[in-house]
Amino acid sequence: MTDTDLTLISHPLCPFVQRAAIVLLEKGVPFERVNIDLSVKPDWFLALSPTGKVPVLKVRQPNGEEAILFESVVICEYLNETQGGAAMYPDDALLRARHRAWIEFATQTFTEGWQFLHAKDMATADARRATFHDRLSKIEAELGDGPYFAGADFGLVDAVYAPLFRYFGIIDPAMADPTFAGLPRLTAWRAALAERPSVRNAVIDTYPDLFRDHLRQQGAMIAA
Repeated sequence: MTDTDLTLISHPLCPFVQRAAIVLLEKGVPFERVNIDLSVKPDWFLALSPTGKVPVLKVRQPNGEEAILFESVVICEYLNETQGGAAMYPDDALLRARHRAWIEFATQTFTEGWQFLHAKDMATADARRATFHDRLSKIEAELGDGPYFAGADFGLVDAVYAPLFRYFGIIDPAMADPTFAGLPRLTAWRAALAERPSVRNAVIDTYPDLFRDHLRQQGAMIAA
């Protein structure tokens, strides 16, 4: 593919865009990234995205026409199936299904983590953290010796969860660290993901400041 065959429609803060960007970077695929303002969505974008959400991946076909993909996991799986580089799912069908199940588990996990991060008072934050921690403990029980979800190989499960864990390297450690208390394997996994070049490079350099500004604008207690 040429450098214009893949275009990722993006927003700088969107964690779901980051999933697709991580896979593209892991695969070493040239791509164009186009950021939009989600508060004032362009008409051309709304015409492309059935959900009105990012990411959207435009795939230029050999005949010059563009195919449109939406939903982050769908995009990631398409890239895994069509691009070179190491496979990001296991070959074994049962293991592959288990990985997909834990990717599905990420949906509510993101929601609960997001609710904790955006709590407006300490009582709500403590309650949301407890719920989030309980969910993380289920992942802890699934993890092995690492450094990644399935061991030595970085896979789609890692790409899916990495944007969630990134938040906790940005906020005050006094708020972040208790979230991972008693979860040594998950803590090590989170650290390994933070050091992965594809994870680091999936966001712009000013991402931490943008996220802190977002929390302040939303009145999040942890941003005070």
